[in-house]
Amino acid sequence: MEGSSTVSDPTAPPPTPPVPPPTPPVPLAALLARDDLGLRQIAGPPAGTVTILWAHTSEMSDPYPYLLGGELLLTAGVHASEAAGTGPYYDDYVARVVEAGGAALGFGVAPVHDTVPRALVAACERYGLPLVEVPPRTTFSAVTRAVWAIMAQIRHAELRRTTEAQQGLASAAARPDPVPAVLRQLAQRVGGWTALLGPDGTAVRSAGVEPGTAVRGAVADLVRVVTRAGSGAPTSATDTVGGAPVAVYALGGGQGFALGVAGGRREPGDHTVTGVAVVLLSLLTGEHQGAAQAGRSAALLRLLLGAEPHQVVPLLGADTWTVVHGHRGAGPADAVAATALGAALGSSLVDAGPDAVRVLVPADRDLTAQPGWTLGASAPAAAPDLATADAQAARALVRALATREPLTRHHPADEGLASLIPPAEAEAHARALLSPLTNNPALLSTLHTWLSLHGSWDRTAVALGIHRNTVRQRIARCATLLTQNLDDPDTRMELWFALRRTL
Repeated sequence: MEGSSTVSDPTAPPPTPPVPPPTPPVPLAALLARDDLGLRQIAGPPAGTVTILWAHTSEMSDPYPYLLGGELLLTAGVHASEAAGTGPYYDDYVARVVEAGGAALGFGVAPVHDTVPRALVAACERYGLPLVEVPPRTTFSAVTRAVWAIMAQIRHAELRRTTEAQQGLASAAARPDPVPAVLRQLAQRVGGWTALLGPDGTAVRSAGVEPGTAVRGAVADLVRVVTRAGSGAPTSATDTVGGAPVAVYALGGGQGFALGVAGGRREPGDHTVTGVAVVLLSLLTGEHQGAAQAGRSAALLRLLLGAEPHQVVPLLGADTWTVVHGHRGAGPADAVAATALGAALGSSLVDAGPDAVRVLVPADRDLTAQPGWTLGASAPAAAPDLATADAQAARALVRALATREPLTRHHPADEGLASLIPPAEAEAHARALLSPLTNNPALLSTLHTWLSLHGSWDRTAVALGIHRNTVRQRIARCATLLTQNLDDPDTRMELWFALRRTL
């Protein structure tokens, strides 16, 4: 009811804190600075310490149920009776606004009141609620539009600053010394101290003004929080030391590093900027750039300086390896596709060759078929046998392509000596060796049957349905044309190998 007062229930539960809107807060001072509005603060704390989240107009005597918190509540005092100035009405009214989380009160002079009621001014002073006088020429709609316009300007400036910071961090990550460059860039953007922290909280590299002992102690404590074992560890942790904010962010990559940020300003967009730095530092300090990269560099250097493969392979992180050859149906794989295959197989040791991608995978990794790829894998091999494993993987890939299997593994028990020769070379050798018999299918068939029956004349005759003397004559003719001694076991073995490739 208009003119009535409402007293809050002291036994009622505290109000639920308002959920911050997705828009940036507007400094009340920025709104007061608009000459076109002519607003004037007449009570409450300094405008420089007050921010508002939105503007809302209400003439309810108890606006509490309609406020979300953080508003600039605009009213012309229609709800107040003429006697309100002498009673507790305005005191109760302001108390309810404050209880609802209102950020400031805007009172319109006209058409109901000629001036702001003194009782309202006194109540706002008592409760610490900023009171703004809205002149007759300024509509509440104009005030609301101004709030949203300032919000848009703040958001635009925030996006521009964030974009510039992202570009600066990306440029820093591309420099020859990327980690310290990223830390310096981040320290400049947030105006504080930044550091790459080890698992024990020690600063490996840092930038900005060095913090005091108390801040360093807080940073070390936060590092232990974000790097503790288990899936429940948070990705970030914050604290405040001497009024200065401190934050630590866990970096990905499995190396146990963290990013520490202390002191400085905290402006809208800083969280986004810091998130970009976390991603970049995670990439720069990940396994492929950390210990594994150092091991590969050391292995390459030692090979170039004359070390044997078995002496450098342990530097790569394993003693036994599987060589995988991959073929992509879409054509030769580029460096990006080859790297993606290596990542899927769990290895960064990749060679994108013209015919196949070769990947060196630790033998304890489980190999699985990969979509879009045909793979051939060797048997596990130590360093001295890696060349042999490479040949095994190549032959396994040939079989995989022939049988249209996505993954074929080398099994020594399934292969003979013939598998050691590339198929194309084996077929060329067979054609050359048997060329004197190429135009005589009867001789080729008789020789093949005779060798398969271990040189038995009678059994060959029965198998072919001819006389045993005919078998003797044909075998003698083969020996003459081939200029070979068919009683020699080595000759028989070589002819059998060639016949298997041609018949």
